[in-house]
Amino acid sequence: MADRSLLDMTVRELLDAAAARTPAPGGGGAAALTTALAAALAGMAARFGDDGSAADRADALRATVAPLADADAAAYGAYLAATRLPRDDPGRADVVAAARRETIDVPARITELAGQVAVLAADLARSGNPNLHGDAAAAVHLAAAAATTAAELIAANVTDDAGSAERDRARNIGAKARGLAEAVVRR
Repeated sequence: MADRSLLDMTVRELLDAAAARTPAPGGGGAAALTTALAAALAGMAARFGDDGSAADRADALRATVAPLADADAAAYGAYLAATRLPRDDPGRADVVAAARRETIDVPARITELAGQVAVLAADLARSGNPNLHGDAAAAVHLAAAAATTAAELIAANVTDDAGSAERDRARNIGAKARGLAEAVVRR
């Protein structure tokens, strides 16, 4: 299943792949897929509220974030391969640094998109169809969890100041998304 897109797996296969004793799919793939699911719920809630522009935005976010599940697995695989290069290889440090950079860039993109989904879904929870409040709120909670997860992955992969800006930005997005999630509960 390693060469197969996570998006092409059945739910059961995806759950088995995530539970397997393999490095990927892991938290990044889960965050990307969770964000895509949150965007799907937001799109559904928007459609029941006759908000075509919000539905289109949710669909666009879902289409953008879903492939990042595979991109995250590829980035981590490339990083592992880079760390297995012989220590005396003259290009090893550059290859490892570039691969580590990608293990930061992909979750940073996931965090950004999850934050956008959380904002969109929170707006739908506040002003959309009241019968779909629970679905919109679920989208906010899922997106907040995904943003927080991706931010944690960035923090785990930052080893110096090179990624500290992305780490701080991701943490801020995660905190904002969690705040939105708390606000929709208080409704």
